[in-house]
Amino acid sequence: MKVVLAAYGTRGDTEPFAAVARELLRRGHDVCMAVAPEMVEFVELAGLAAVPFGPRSFASSRNQSTQDPLSVLDAKDYLARAMEEWGATLTTLANGADLLLTGRVEQQLAANVAEFYGIPHAALHFYPQSHLRQSGWVGDAMEEAEDAHRRALGLAEAMGPSPRSLEIQAYDALYFPGLAAEWADGDVWRPFVGALTLELPTDADEEVLSWIAAGTPPIYFGFGSGVSLQHPAHTFALISVACARLGERALICAGASDFANAPHSDQVKVVGAMNHAAIFPACRAVVHQGGAGTTAAGMRAGIPALILWHPIDDQQIWADAVARLKVGSGRAFSASNLGSLLADLRSILNPQCITRAREVAAQVTHPPVSAASAADLLEEAGKVRRAGA
Repeated sequence: MKVVLAAYGTRGDTEPFAAVARELLRRGHDVCMAVAPEMVEFVELAGLAAVPFGPRSFASSRNQSTQDPLSVLDAKDYLARAMEEWGATLTTLANGADLLLTGRVEQQLAANVAEFYGIPHAALHFYPQSHLRQSGWVGDAMEEAEDAHRRALGLAEAMGPSPRSLEIQAYDALYFPGLAAEWADGDVWRPFVGALTLELPTDADEEVLSWIAAGTPPIYFGFGSGVSLQHPAHTFALISVACARLGERALICAGASDFANAPHSDQVKVVGAMNHAAIFPACRAVVHQGGAGTTAAGMRAGIPALILWHPIDDQQIWADAVARLKVGSGRAFSASNLGSLLADLRSILNPQCITRAREVAAQVTHPPVSAASAADLLEEAGKVRRAGA
């Protein structure tokens, strides 16, 4: 079976697709990935073939800060260019394929291409989503681009998702009680497989584990690859003071932020990247921005979480989920200060929260099982193409 997987965005958006792709490759399928240009090398290092997909991702192209968003004019131009390039790349790569797998943003473009070639299309989602169109100019621009793409392919006006369309939910149902039952009778098939990750080692892992072993387990602080902090020095000072007052050590993963001048010590360590699967089990708790992958890694490690979210994508959704499960809490990053950080850390480090985190960890799906489940679903979907070939 030839499978094309298209994922646009930074590492958090790309790695789940790479995890599925690697499992399909292991099973003997022909796999090609289309990813943001800056993610091609990452995917190739994971042993997968990759081609550039659209322009550089939104975050990477502007080193995006939540305090300095793109202007509406810039964003409109970016979105129009990106969707045109996505549609062209998908049309080229899907020629001769048996199955097309994409994310949320590219989902309708991929549906157009799948209809054009008469092949199945599936989507991969990292948090609950519906087919409701985004509001405002973003939704209008996307709809115009999708309609133009259909016309270019010679397709009639879209009538909505086909019956029993497949949208794989790459997270565990336990985060959202009642959701599986709510979706059970819908026209779209939304099976839950659990979070998908490669759990790739990094060059820093051994050094980090050695540092951890030399003292008490630290609290992890991470900020992701999609947002660059406007004042990293202030954030570093805030973390250092809060942990000093609580008698805790801090392990800071810089991500896209510049902590180059931050001092290292026995109590605070800064690294650029690390393998969450290897490091989190040795930590006391995790504090992060609320990415789906980091949230899942903390859950699997059985340690409590504090999510300091930005008003983008799914971050507040995951903050609400950890609070609902009583394995942590959430707060807007912009509303955080020394007092709130101290209070939040004390809250998640209480024995009840720690015990609850361990209980939830026992219910979480682990990555090899998640990847196998997703691959099973895609193989089943691909049979439609092969049966009609």
